[in-house]
Amino acid sequence: MVEKLTEATRAALPDTLPQWRMVAGREAIARDFVFADFSAAWGFMSRVALLAEKHDHHPEWSNVWNKVSIVLSTHDAGGLSARDVALASAIDALVA
Repeated sequence: MVEKLTEATRAALPDTLPQWRMVAGREAIARDFVFADFSAAWGFMSRVALLAEKHDHHPEWSNVWNKVSIVLSTHDAGGLSARDVALASAIDALVA
């Protein structure tokens, strides 16, 4: 079973993942990414898909033209887990 983040770890998320935000009404984090065009957004999504497979943790996401919105939560844990933090950090590294 996957463990939910402790309250202390959740409280530190703004420092750990400063560009991610808490999702209102649920225990999840989200971030929006904007690219030059659809091809760049699609390429990013392809790279995130490979990361998600590697991490065995898959995002909720959407794409409209040059924008990609990603939401992370661990359904097995019933909220945020270390899997979300690890994948969010790996995603951030793609755009750093």
